Amino acid sequence: MTLLQELESRLAAALTAVLGEPAAAAVTPAADLRFGDYQSNAAMVLAKQRKANPRVLAQQIIDHLDLRELASAEIAGPGFLNFRVLPEAYAARTAALIRDERLGVPAIGSGRSVVVDFSAPNVAKPMHVGHIRSTIIGDSLARIARFLGFRVIADNHIGDWGTQFGMILVGWKTLLNPTALEADPISELVRVYRDINAATKDQPELLEACKGELVKLQAGDAENLAIWRQCIDLSKRGLQKIYDRLDVSFDHWLGESHYNDRLAGLVDEFVERGLARVSNGAVCIFSDGSQAVEDDPFLVHKADGWTDNPAIIRKADGGFLYATTDLATIHFRIDEWQADHVWYVVGVPQQLHFRQLFAAAERWGKTGDFRHIAFGSILGDDRKLMKTRSGDNVQLTDVLTEAVERAAAVIAEKNPGLPAAEAAAIAETVGIGAVKFAELSQNRLTDYVFSWDRMLALHGDTAPYLQYSHVRIRSIFRKLDAPFDASTCQIVLGDNEEIHLARLLVRFGEVVPTILEDFRPNLLANYLLELARAFHSFFEACPVLKAAEPSRSSRLALCDLTSRTLQQGLSLLGIKVPDRM
Repeated sequence: MTLLQELESRLAAALTAVLGEPAAAAVTPAADLRFGDYQSNAAMVLAKQRKANPRVLAQQIIDHLDLRELASAEIAGPGFLNFRVLPEAYAARTAALIRDERLGVPAIGSGRSVVVDFSAPNVAKPMHVGHIRSTIIGDSLARIARFLGFRVIADNHIGDWGTQFGMILVGWKTLLNPTALEADPISELVRVYRDINAATKDQPELLEACKGELVKLQAGDAENLAIWRQCIDLSKRGLQKIYDRLDVSFDHWLGESHYNDRLAGLVDEFVERGLARVSNGAVCIFSDGSQAVEDDPFLVHKADGWTDNPAIIRKADGGFLYATTDLATIHFRIDEWQADHVWYVVGVPQQLHFRQLFAAAERWGKTGDFRHIAFGSILGDDRKLMKTRSGDNVQLTDVLTEAVERAAAVIAEKNPGLPAAEAAAIAETVGIGAVKFAELSQNRLTDYVFSWDRMLALHGDTAPYLQYSHVRIRSIFRKLDAPFDASTCQIVLGDNEEIHLARLLVRFGEVVPTILEDFRPNLLANYLLELARAFHSFFEACPVLKAAEPSRSSRLALCDLTSRTLQQGLSLLGIKVPDRM
């Protein structure tokens, strides 16, 4: 039980004693430490419900509140309850955390399964800067969910089926350079696709040839299927290099093609059950009138009022769409994988698609907790979508390479004596970590400007600052003559900086579960920055190695616990820590 949960439990017991019945006892961390560590507005809320004086009720609650060995309580303003945790309680909690592999984080997801759908690049196309957000946010949420006890299934729902393959097939048969394909398969596939796509603008007969190759593929032509499979294998190989560099992994790569055989039957079932109907030759899902018009994803407001905005699941020419494939995917994930939750980490522009998808799945009887975890855009210095000078999307691999090169330059300046191999490994860790933290420290719904100088700074709100904090702590232990065992230490908290560091260490177990309430890894990023700042203040104010016992061992134990917490927190964000910088 976390400290916050303990306070809530004791407050709930007091409320029951005062009111004669159970009542909500919400406690939150105090926004301003001058007024205490935690606070509750329970007295104010309950007094309003009962038309009572909130300060009188607050005093009655305090009179029945058992906070022995934990905290003190006082009334503030119109009836706030402020709690100040005793140093002895922080010391006891900190000592318990030292012996806890989970650092106080409860396993709230035990017994539940979640599918996390993220990254999802297209086959035969390079990952660009826009994939940063889905890939990094999705990986972090999967890591956090696993740590919280969920059974996580990470699925890379790649785009491996679609109209682009007609052009790729023609390009493969007429323009392919086998040597270039072997050296850099994705670049060569992109080249043939672009060349054919450009040529079709002036050659209508070439466009018809592309359509013909696509029809042959969809009909199961052996030659085209073999080329298609080779394109997928080569693309996966290229993508895997990027994922390895990012330390991102998936349990499955079930692309759109995995569901091809299910689509026709799905559409037939929707029509037979009256969930969809034919309109102008296409099969569409319309509003069923069960929701208020302003909340109905199948209606749109225009100048003449509300009108139909259906989801098409089969085109008039018999072709299927993303909505069809995504419905089949939900069916598979709920029925085959027995998922309780399905999270889609996809950009804001797809909001309507997912609103329609989830509504259609619910009508179909596929029950689950479906979430669209939307995110904004990455902007360049001009505050426009980040592009190359030629106007193309910036490739993700180029971003990662430049981040590592810039990190290497910083490390060479700060620590020129490092062996070359070690410097290169550190640069990789720092550069990739900087890119990830720059992403994860943002509110996912906001657009943000991509800044090399800011993300690689050793000071400020950056991954290098946190990595350096961890390195600085571990350097303390390299000065010891013998291994240090924190689990045997008595924790003694006297100085304000010691107490504040312990306060933040105790809150790790409170912060991590809240991340999934609104899927906000930035809450963890902000916490880690606050913890690092608290450590540096503690280290400047409180001698460690030169302190007398028992303070020396106690402070060493606090240092050790801080480094473990920083390392675990960064690991949940997908960020590694080097031994030296």
